Amino acid sequence: MARVKSPSRKRHNKVRKQAKGFKQARRTRIKPAKEAILHAGQYAFIGRKLKKRDFRKLWIMRINAATRKHSLSYSKFIDALNKAEVRINRKMLADIAVNDPETFDKIVSEVK
Repeated sequence: MARVKSPSRKRHNKVRKQAKGFKQARRTRIKPAKEAILHAGQYAFIGRKLKKRDFRKLWIMRINAATRKHSLSYSKFIDALNKAEVRINRKMLADIAVNDPETFDKIVSEVK
């Protein structure tokens, strides 16, 4: 008769695999590892939300820095963009401001 493998071993190995890279008991022992995995999942979830905020903040800072060279504030520039009905999102504006200043200058002059 074949030997029955315990399902708990499989579960434990799955937990250990998820806890790879953790320190000390959080990597090797099951209870601390399970707890650490739960917390890591919560931090990852929160991080995915924060990432969106952080990038938007970064884009706004870059656009603000680029518009200051044209003696405009960020808010006045965005307001002028909306009034001129220029539809470019902040991500693209920030990318243009950093990588292609000539094009950004044209956008600013069109809006002014």
